[in-house]
Formats: sequence, structure tokens, C-alpha cells
Amino acid sequence: MAQEVTLPLGRLQLQGTLTVPDGARGLVLFAHGSGSSRFSPRNRFVAEELNHQRLGTLLFDLLTREEEMRDAWTAELRFDIQLLAERLVAAADWCEGIFNLGFGLFGSSTGAAAALVAAACRPDAVRAVVSRGGRSDLAGEDLPFVRAPTLLIVGGDDEPVLALNRAALRQLEVNAEIKIIPGATHLFEEPGALEEVAELAGQWFIEHLTQVPRHVMPH
Repeated sequence: MAQEVTLPLGRLQLQGTLTVPDGARGLVLFAHGSGSSRFSPRNRFVAEELNHQRLGTLLFDLLTREEEMRDAWTAELRFDIQLLAERLVAAADWCEGIFNLGFGLFGSSTGAAAALVAAACRPDAVRAVVSRGGRSDLAGEDLPFVRAPTLLIVGGDDEPVLALNRAALRQLEVNAEIKIIPGATHLFEEPGALEEVAELAGQWFIEHLTQVPRHVMPH
């Protein structure tokens, strides 16, 4: 079911992997974390689990190959949340022109901040956000403008990120929850941890992507 696609974002072309199961109940766009790509094994695992639940997925590179090479040396672009969010918004707009499905965003690390900023920019299109070990705090002043129900998943032993997510949760003015996976660290490498992430994410997306959306008034 998976196919490689090219997303034409202005003068840029970004590569992605799109999977849309028969009878898809929604489409989830993935925003990977610092120094990662669409080949992130953890995100691909979660995406495959969502596919089993009849949710479509799009994993795509937020940076071009040249930008990735530069970022490997400077690490400057991975923390440019506005740039990453703009690319995510453009990808969502591209998908919206093709698929008549509810859209969700799944972000990890800095990609979670980009997902929240993108959700604030597209309140009518984005129906749900899930963060995995995300730096949701980096969404900053955009947090109060998020209208999509948001689930923050954090490892219980990832104490610095847990504190940052709790602070971000207080700034969200929407249906938002934090789920702590006991004993899990930042990359959820412990046995069963990533499976629990996938289960929680699937439940959240199915609940919110299959609902008839309310009309969202401009904030």
C-alpha cells in the first residue's frame, strides 16, 4: 500500500512515503524530530500500527537533502520551528487537495512543536495532534491558538521533557491530555513502550478524526 510521493512545496520538492488503506478513517501526517527523516524507525513503527487501524499515514522529509547535509553540521534548521511548521502546513494543504479525509498530526521531538504551530495555523483542517516525546514547549506563543484536541505522550523517566510538556499543557486552551508511560525514556526504547505509544495515538486519532467536525470560529 505504501508509495513514494514528491510534495511540490513552492520551489521545493520534499520526498514522502504515503500509505492509505482501503476504507481509511483519516490521514495522519508525521513530523519527525531533530536530525531525523521519514525513515525514522520509531515513526515508521507507529505509522504501520496506525495503518492496521485503517488510518492513512504520510511520512515526509521536512528538509531537502541539501538542507539535511547542512543541518548535520550546524543543527540550525532542526530547531527552526516556524520553517518546519510552514512545510507541514504546505504538506497538509497538498493532502487536503487530494483526500476527503479528516487530518491529524503526529510529531516527535522538535517535530511536535512544528505540529502544534501548524495546527494553530490550520484550525479548520487539523482535527487532532499527538506528540511523542515532543518539545511541545517550543510552539511558544502559538500554544493558546491550537484548536485541535492534543495528546502529549511522554516517558516517565524522560524527566526534563516531562516538565516541559506539563508547562505546555497549561498553555493549551483546548481538549488536551498528557499520558505518561512509566519507565520509558526519551526514545521509548524499553520493551513495550513504543507499542503503547502506537496504541494511545491510534485511539486518539480514531476518536477525533472520525467525528463530524464543529465549525471553528476564527480566534
